[in-house]
Amino acid sequence: MPKPLNRYITSDYLGAAQRMRGSSRKRRIVAYVESYDDIFFWRTLLSDLETDDLYFEVMLPSRKSLQKGKKSALIAAVSRGLGPNMIACVDADYDYLLHGATSSSEFVCSNPYVFHTYVYAIENFQCYAPSLHGVCVMATLNDDHSLFDFEAYLAEYSRIVFPLFVWSVWAYSCGQFREFSMMEFATIIAPGNVNLFKPEDALRSLHHKVEVALSRLRKRYPDADESYNAVMQTITQLGVTPDTTYLYMRGHDLVDKVVLPVLENTCNVLRRRREKEIKNLAVHTTQRQNELAGYLHSAAAPAEMLRKHTDYHRSPLYQQIQQDIRAQVGKLKN
Repeated sequence: MPKPLNRYITSDYLGAAQRMRGSSRKRRIVAYVESYDDIFFWRTLLSDLETDDLYFEVMLPSRKSLQKGKKSALIAAVSRGLGPNMIACVDADYDYLLHGATSSSEFVCSNPYVFHTYVYAIENFQCYAPSLHGVCVMATLNDDHSLFDFEAYLAEYSRIVFPLFVWSVWAYSCGQFREFSMMEFATIIAPGNVNLFKPEDALRSLHHKVEVALSRLRKRYPDADESYNAVMQTITQLGVTPDTTYLYMRGHDLVDKVVLPVLENTCNVLRRRREKEIKNLAVHTTQRQNELAGYLHSAAAPAEMLRKHTDYHRSPLYQQIQQDIRAQVGKLKN
C-alpha cells in the first residue's frame, strides 16, 4: 500500500513549493501545536507576526488520529522535518528550567525551530497577575479595584513557595521526581480557603506547610545543598524570581488550586455588590427585575473568562516568544 503523500511534506518541501509558486505568493510556515486548547493561543500570537508576504498555519500533530500532547507535536514536527518553513510551538513545562539536563529539555531548548512558552504552560499566562482584575471586570462588569489585590497576593504567594519550587525543579533535574513529584508539590502549595479580606491568614498557614516540607526534604537529602543551590542559580538566571514563581509551576495546579478559587470568590462579591446597587437604584419592581435580568445575562463565569481573556499579551514573556519567532523568521529565507 503506498504511503500517504503528506508523509513527505517537510520544511524543505514547503520552501521548494513556495519557490515554484513564485515570489508573488505568500510564504507559508506550518506551526505544530500540542492540542485543541493551544490553537487559539498560538494562532493569536503568530497573527501579530504575519506580514504581506508571510503567514502561519497552525496544525495539530495528526490529521488522522486524536493524538495530542507535547511529545506528539514534537514527533510530528521532527518526522516531517523541522526547518524555516515548519516549526513546533509547545509548552515549556520544566524543560526550559532544566536547561538541557534531560534529552527532552536539551531538544526543546537548543533546537532553533522549537518555540516554547517560557512559563510552564498557557494556563500560567492566563493567570498573569496584572491581568486578573480585567478578568473580574469581564465576568462581573464591575470595575471595583478595592476588593482584592491579585498582584500583591500572587507575589507574596510566590515568595513563600519559591524555596520548595526549587526543590521540585531539583528533583526532576536529578531524576528524583518519584520521591518528590509535582503532585506532592501541588498538594503542599495549595493555599486552601482564602478570606478575601484577610488573605494573610491563608498565606501564614501556607508558609508553615512549606517550612515543614522544606525541613523534611533537607533531612531526606542532607548532601543536596550544592546541587540545590546550583539549580536555584540556574533558574534565577533564566528569569525566575521569588515574586514570579507562580508563572513556572504546573499550569492546571495554578488554576485549580491557587487562582480560580480567589477569582471566583472575588467575582461573587463583585456580582453581589452590583446586584445590590441595581436593587437600590430601581424605582419600581419591573425596572429592578429587568435590570437584574439584563445584568445576569451580560455577566459570565469567571473560569470561562479566565480561559478567553487576552490581557496577558502585555506580559514580557509573551512578547519574548514573539521576539524569538520574529528574529528566527527574519533571518531564514526561502
